[in-house]
Amino acid sequence: MVFSDLFFIFCFIPLFGLLYMLVGRIDLRRESRALRENDRLQRPMLMRNIVLTIFSILFYAWGEPIYVFLMLAVVLVNYICGLLIDKTESDALRKTWLVVGVMADLAALASFKYLGFFSGIARWLGFGIPDPQIALPIGISFYIFQSISYLVDVYRAESKPQRNYFDLLLYISMFPQLIAGPIVRYGTVASEISRRHATPDDVADGIYRFIIGLGKKVIIANIMGEIATSLLSGNLDNLSAAAAWVGIVAFSIQIYFDFSGYSDMAIGIGRCVGFHFPENFNHPYTCTSMTDFWRRWHISLGSFFRDYVYIPMGGNRRHQALNIMTVWFLTGMWHGASWNFIIWGVYFGLIIMIEKYTLLRWNVPKLGLYVYSIFLIIVGWGLFYFDDFGRMSQFFTAFFGFNESQGLPVHVESVLIDNLWLWVAALILCLPVRRQAERFGEWIATKNEIAGNYTVQFCHALVSVVILICCVALLVGATNNAFIYTRF
Repeated sequence: MVFSDLFFIFCFIPLFGLLYMLVGRIDLRRESRALRENDRLQRPMLMRNIVLTIFSILFYAWGEPIYVFLMLAVVLVNYICGLLIDKTESDALRKTWLVVGVMADLAALASFKYLGFFSGIARWLGFGIPDPQIALPIGISFYIFQSISYLVDVYRAESKPQRNYFDLLLYISMFPQLIAGPIVRYGTVASEISRRHATPDDVADGIYRFIIGLGKKVIIANIMGEIATSLLSGNLDNLSAAAAWVGIVAFSIQIYFDFSGYSDMAIGIGRCVGFHFPENFNHPYTCTSMTDFWRRWHISLGSFFRDYVYIPMGGNRRHQALNIMTVWFLTGMWHGASWNFIIWGVYFGLIIMIEKYTLLRWNVPKLGLYVYSIFLIIVGWGLFYFDDFGRMSQFFTAFFGFNESQGLPVHVESVLIDNLWLWVAALILCLPVRRQAERFGEWIATKNEIAGNYTVQFCHALVSVVILICCVALLVGATNNAFIYTRF
């Protein structure tokens, strides 16, 4: 199940919301009774957490129920290791339990995500190892990284261990961010698991944020994905430079609006139930360097590698070049068990390492830095898109103008003209438009608090209704609606 699914929007979420509100009244009565009896309620969110956990398990089990048991086992291992790390006084033993837990997490990830990749390498080297044919559980890269961050934070004493298995299960399985992030640190939401509150304003803002993300996904990402597929699939022998450029730019727009739209929806749902997930994108296509781009793109993944790999290896203090390349090799591996992802990661690692010693120390005009960054980002998405090196070679031959087919083919011109409104809207929305609109709304509210707030709420409601109607119209009978990052 994905967020941009009519069943999810009109059945799953309404049923979840109704039950969540009903059991919330039970929790409030329990809390009131505890106050009257001068007793401290140990688990004020008990019923709401139960409902959220059950719906999270149902959400995950919708497509592949067998892998629910894998997730339950991963949570159990991390739960036990977290308690042992906390209870053990010897630092050596604490480190041992940390290593055991992290290795168990990585073993689960490697078995399901990379076993086929490594067996393929072994077959290429001449070993008679069969292809294991193991399906990749959706979201495993995200919830394994959350599990690792939990253990490391407990080991570092930055977070207290979770003493209730089902609360840890809630953290790892929470459906808003389960299958495509953002990667939420345990410390970010630990206090909200046990006690949180969502005001009517939180719910309204959360719904608005969800619909904005839904619009990004359905109206922009899905259509751009169809354009990219129409131009970059099939035989690429006669691919023109124009088709290559338009196709990969369409994919660049698709992957941004697909992933940032999902993050918006996750943040919005979380806000409705009292969780505050971290922002995951900060208008990356407005960057002025490759380093700046990766500070803005998939922020939660970047901070994970920074805090758990780059800094422990020495960060900027020692072996900086090795640390950078290690992080980017792992970043490529995280995205998929394929050589093109590894090359993609190493490609960006080399650029960022070179930047640190050249461009970032020179007084280069911002416009030049921007053009340079966008060009290299688009080239990077070309490496990301093609997992077949033959097709990748054909694409880059056309992309750099070495193909005999030149000019602007009719079908490329049609793609541009027929979808001109979409291209313009997508490019504008790559800019911090929503942030400026929010600031304008705040300015209106300061002029007249009551009238200003009503105006902002009316605009939010109007935009939400229009986007929702458009999304429903596009989703009826849609065939291209999968989230790109669910397979990573």
